[in-house]
Amino acid sequence: MSKKMSAFLHQRPLYSSSPESYDLSPRSRQDHQKTSSSAAFLSRGPALVLLLLSLLVILGVVFPYVQSPNSLIFFTSRSSDSKWRSYTLSEAAAYVAKNNSLIVCAVSEAYLSFLNNWLISIARQKHHDKVLVIAEDYATLFKVNERWPGHAVLVPPALEAAAAHKFGSQGFFNFTARRPQHLLQILELGYNVMYNDVDMVWLADPFPYFEGEHDVYFMDDMAYVKPLNHSHDLPPPGKKGRTYICSCLIYLRPTVGAKLLMNKWIEELKDQPWSRAKKANDQPAFNWALNKTAGQVDVYLLPQKAFPTGGLYFRNKTWARETEGMHVIIHNNYIIGFEKKTKRFRDYGLWLVDEYAIESPLGNL
Repeated sequence: MSKKMSAFLHQRPLYSSSPESYDLSPRSRQDHQKTSSSAAFLSRGPALVLLLLSLLVILGVVFPYVQSPNSLIFFTSRSSDSKWRSYTLSEAAAYVAKNNSLIVCAVSEAYLSFLNNWLISIARQKHHDKVLVIAEDYATLFKVNERWPGHAVLVPPALEAAAAHKFGSQGFFNFTARRPQHLLQILELGYNVMYNDVDMVWLADPFPYFEGEHDVYFMDDMAYVKPLNHSHDLPPPGKKGRTYICSCLIYLRPTVGAKLLMNKWIEELKDQPWSRAKKANDQPAFNWALNKTAGQVDVYLLPQKAFPTGGLYFRNKTWARETEGMHVIIHNNYIIGFEKKTKRFRDYGLWLVDEYAIESPLGNL
């Protein structure tokens, strides 16, 4: 082998003389690699810096909502709540209406169990899809739409959740006084609308009873027994100079007469505000409106045998037995208080939520 070849084979490789390039410990080498990687990352240009800033902005927006391991659910819920706050009556009516008709109720949070009981009875008659719940507080709005999206709407302003619980209170008056405004707005949108209080139970389909083309259909709230073939005209005024028609069940067509009646009802409520001396509710004003528009509105009194008041159905066992099989909607009135109404429904086998909650579109609340 030549001296030149031998020198080449024994020559050490050439390395940089920089102290960073040799005699590094494993940890030093790792630190060196990290420094090099960071530099490479930043050297890729402004686009990556912009990406980092965007991520920081997104975290700044989302982070306030991240309050628990279920933060994604919480964030989705907040987004959904925001959607329902801006949901309008016209949007809700268009979504819910079937055959240009709606069934509506007005409910605050305390009445949710009664709402569910009422819905079970309607579901059994296959009419629940056209139900629109007018929520009077946000708790009700969010709860119903969480279980049954699109079937609840709040017409501002919202009432305080506990304001309308006690019959005869100013809160109760404020709650019920909004009813004709809701109904008028639905009529102006061109829909047929049936209003129910939720302390009612359907035993049969009421729609076949809305025969003819009358402006408004309603039930008598008097407890005395009428002939089975009684007149369907507006009854004569009673001792107080007005009729005693129930404002808790009304069916309206979008006619000039129906709108006239709702406007008159609104007027009468303004003329008869609540006071401590006169603890008004919406029903007397409704009756004054009926009496003052008599002859201008085509009205129809529903048959007592099918739509009895609670003062008759629950208190006259003889009548209830003689008309058994004819009843369509039972109203749990002539009694005050959640507990008393619930007990009465249970006593008569009409409190359905205990055993049949699964039949409600809201499920077991």
